[in-house]
Amino acid sequence: MRNSKSTAKPIFGESKATAELAALLEKIAPTDVSVFIAGESGSGKEVLARQIHDLSGRSGQAFIAVNCGAIPRDLLESELFGHVKGAFTGAVSDREGKIAAANGGTLFLDEIGDMPLEMQVKLLRVVQERVVDPVGSNASVEVDVRLISATHRSIEAQIEKGEFRADLFFRLNVVPLALPPLRDRIDEIKTFVDHFAALHSTGSTPVKVDESLIRVIQNYEWPGNIRELSNFMQRLSVLYPGETVSLAMIPLTMLPVGLQEVAARQNEAEGLPQSPESDGDDSYLDIVMSARGLSPIGNNELSLKETLNSVEKEMISKALQEVDGNVSMCARILKVQRTTLIERIKKYSLT
Repeated sequence: MRNSKSTAKPIFGESKATAELAALLEKIAPTDVSVFIAGESGSGKEVLARQIHDLSGRSGQAFIAVNCGAIPRDLLESELFGHVKGAFTGAVSDREGKIAAANGGTLFLDEIGDMPLEMQVKLLRVVQERVVDPVGSNASVEVDVRLISATHRSIEAQIEKGEFRADLFFRLNVVPLALPPLRDRIDEIKTFVDHFAALHSTGSTPVKVDESLIRVIQNYEWPGNIRELSNFMQRLSVLYPGETVSLAMIPLTMLPVGLQEVAARQNEAEGLPQSPESDGDDSYLDIVMSARGLSPIGNNELSLKETLNSVEKEMISKALQEVDGNVSMCARILKVQRTTLIERIKKYSLT
């Protein structure tokens, strides 16, 4: 739940579908029409909602984003509608809900397909009457909000199963927008790579990706979509700031798990070492050291052991960050035993 101003770059890309989406945004953004965005997780639904808000006459007011699937059912009503003092145990004071907080601006309801039916009834009243009834209050509060909703689910299928109200969907789905998954936007991969390289740059020169790595990226399905690609480019920006990164430079364990398989197949086709665990360890190490400006034959300030320790520490540290400190998941990514990883974490005093 956020109300900060957007820093996202406007819709960009080179495909016909992207051009059509950008043209549609110019038409609908200045209006107050309700918008329903469908798309897989990580495809950029909130970014699109923010762009609609930023292009509208409400851009100077609040943009409030609520993930309906991330809030416990027993807290969702209070979060959305607010409550008055004494409405329930723990309600020690009045609290403004997210809908009222968006008054004059835009309310983005992400993953609305996860909203319980009883909440859908209350939201329908907001849409129809433009009023909010705080929990425990007998007085309604008038609100003026633009509603943008989004989901990765099939709402039509949920309606058929009785899990989503058709009347609410019809009112939210005035203008439907569909965001295609990244795997259907292969021609725009390079554009996204350059964008995220600049966005996550840690210095004056963004990291660059050469053709060998671009080919791997384009042959991966990206189940996490644009969010997954953004995280990957952020990882490269931290590990190789200002460098031109090739596939041969990257330990496969630094790639998303699914991308490792694609990279391994391409490495095999091009006669490159598969991973640090393969029989090609020495040549792989030479490539990694060379990419880091190190010499494998001794005119390097660090010894081989010190260099390996440094690389190992860096890999473990970055992997831990990627999984928010989950040791078991980190061990799977790095392809080591959990007990071994714990020993290394203690060795390098990592947290």
